[in-house]
Amino acid sequence: MSHPPNGPFDFSGADPDQELLREARQAPEGDLRAFEQLVLRYQRRVVANCRYITREPNNAEDLAQEVLVKAYFGLHGFEGKSSSFVDWLQRIKIAHCLRHVKKQVGRSYVGIEEADVNEFDQLKVRVTAETMAEQISDHQLIGRVLDSIPSTLRIPLLLCDMDELSYEEVARFLGLSLSATKMRIKRGREVFRERYQKMRTAVA
Repeated sequence: MSHPPNGPFDFSGADPDQELLREARQAPEGDLRAFEQLVLRYQRRVVANCRYITREPNNAEDLAQEVLVKAYFGLHGFEGKSSSFVDWLQRIKIAHCLRHVKKQVGRSYVGIEEADVNEFDQLKVRVTAETMAEQISDHQLIGRVLDSIPSTLRIPLLLCDMDELSYEEVARFLGLSLSATKMRIKRGREVFRERYQKMRTAVA
């Protein structure tokens, strides 16, 4: 599955972080200035992803911090030959969040008041100007829909449409067959659209 052009991770084949990566690797012990600049570019998205993969808004900041700490200590091992820094960071984040989810089986909630959810345009369903003007905001509605979708469908959907992983990558992360992955993502999109439209109608 090819990623859409001009998406949040589309750098036209070039890694814009190379100079900061070089400075961060060469910095003396304790000098985090270059790494902190690097982190600032992606911190908000990492926090948002942690929140919506795990459905734990209260722990999202801590989870994101743990991801960034792992990235810092793994920085010297990242060569950047086969992937960009943001792709590498993304994989650390996904693996960390999935491990957390496995430890928290049975817990199910999501912060629906957070504005970060409206960054994920690929999960939005086109609506009319009239419905957009309703009392409940679009990002709140998206949050509620995501909250209602079971993890077996929600997580593959998020990895594909939010994190922009290919079907093969999602399958590898979740330990599923390729056919099962495609089926879950397809079903997740269908469920999302159905519930979005139903909830949108309910608040109209």
